[in-house]
Amino acid sequence: MALNYVWVAFLVIGFVVGVFKAVLFGQSALLSDMMTALFDAAKNGFEISIGLAGIMSLWLGIMKIGEKAGVIQVFARAVSPLFRVLFKGVPDDSPAYGSVMMNLSANMLGLDNAATPLGLKAMNELQELNLVKTEASNAQIMFLVLNTAGITLIPTSVIAMRQTIALEQHIVGFNAADIFLPTLITTFIAFISGILVVAAYQKINIFKLPVLLFIGGFCGLIALLHYSLSQLPADKMNQTIGAIGSGVILSIIILFVTAGALKKQNVYDHFIEGAKEGFNVSVRIIPYLIAMLAGISIFRASGCMDFLVQGIAGIVSFCGLNTDFVPTLPIAFMKPLSGSGARGLMVDVMRHYGVASFQGKVAAIIQGSTETTFYVIAVYFGSVQIKNTRHALACGLIADTIGLVAAIIVGYIFFWHK
Repeated sequence: MALNYVWVAFLVIGFVVGVFKAVLFGQSALLSDMMTALFDAAKNGFEISIGLAGIMSLWLGIMKIGEKAGVIQVFARAVSPLFRVLFKGVPDDSPAYGSVMMNLSANMLGLDNAATPLGLKAMNELQELNLVKTEASNAQIMFLVLNTAGITLIPTSVIAMRQTIALEQHIVGFNAADIFLPTLITTFIAFISGILVVAAYQKINIFKLPVLLFIGGFCGLIALLHYSLSQLPADKMNQTIGAIGSGVILSIIILFVTAGALKKQNVYDHFIEGAKEGFNVSVRIIPYLIAMLAGISIFRASGCMDFLVQGIAGIVSFCGLNTDFVPTLPIAFMKPLSGSGARGLMVDVMRHYGVASFQGKVAAIIQGSTETTFYVIAVYFGSVQIKNTRHALACGLIADTIGLVAAIIVGYIFFWHK
């Protein structure tokens, strides 16, 4: 129901503001621009959904091989002590654990193309356990929030874009990967916040050994990665980061195929069986995604996003706080709505203020640390035709907000100089 109110608010507020500007300020072209944005949103929603069909077919085919070979079940058993605490009502031997783990791992490595189909697979497996098919279960909400507030070990695309812009701006000796550790710290804070918020809603006691071991182990991994990668030059670091992510995914594919072959299974037929599901899932999410993008487009084209940013800037200035971070706020507001829109705003900040500026670095941290919450909710819940998302949106946005605040604070700690 919350998603319904948000969607209506996007449309109605955007329309009222657009009419107000057109009538009182003579901005008659604005209504035409809003209509164009609305139609573009419908077109983009369809193209995004259909564009997912290929990668969905590939990964669901690979996942089917891993499931038939028993490897997914091995992954599920490995993470079941932790997930038993977080995912109430999911059996210990559920293959959903393996899919959830692989989705979160792909997100950590910055492999968006791999993460989405793995996440949709996990959501479908959790839906099989869901007793009320049109209402999100506690386990599905926990998974979605962990996905939207997921840890990013390697913000590969952000690092690559920073390096490209630095070359355009003729900056010598620029370290495009200097946002690696700040981004990692920020996403870890958002991830833990997501767990705490959902646990509070669902009355889950997370202060148990498996969760504490995970948090401690991850802190150790952060320290190890920072020590190892900080010794490398920027270009070498980018190559190493890309190799790690690609190598992990390729290794998993070969592991699945090899395991199936050793068990004398027809892995090709298993792949085809799983791949057929990919197109069906892509088609099912079309109406959900178009609806969300339509609401966002009206809100953005009307200028409401600009009003929001200017209002916050005024409040921050009135409180006597430093406002150097304010130009990055449009990225923070756009990211939960549109990943590509936020990416464009990040590039705009980097080109306007300089990729090596404080604003440019904070923009990169925000882009690498936050997730497209509304998109994920629309796609993931749309794939299993869930209409009542319960507290998923509230939890996701709370985790996003904490991640945003953390990104700004961490940016000041690492990069701001008077």
